[in-house]
Amino acid sequence: MGKYRVGRVGEALKEEISQIVREELKDPRVGFVTVTAVEAAPDFSHARVYVSVLGSADDVKESLQILNRAAGFVRSEVGKRVRLHHTPEIVFKLDQSLEHGLKISNLLHQVQDETKSGEKN
Repeated sequence: MGKYRVGRVGEALKEEISQIVREELKDPRVGFVTVTAVEAAPDFSHARVYVSVLGSADDVKESLQILNRAAGFVRSEVGKRVRLHHTPEIVFKLDQSLEHGLKISNLLHQVQDETKSGEKN
């Protein structure tokens, strides 16, 4: 199995899991969740599903807990939709890349502002 196949399967998993989370998870406590990436193991034994969640830190934590409790349901639905010899175990993880990028952007702006104010003196 090449990297190309793992990537293709990862994209297929991402699309299906996104649809399942959006349309079939009925728990109202799950906030606005976006599946940002799926990393499947080369043998498809497991897959990390990265999500971003809109809301407070408590909302994010609760949504992740609910998603991980529903991972068995999501896995069984994926197994019905994606033709694989073995449907991977699914673990939901918080994608912090957006937050990290925002933090770096804010720090750069802060440094830029400090540099400008230092030049005025």
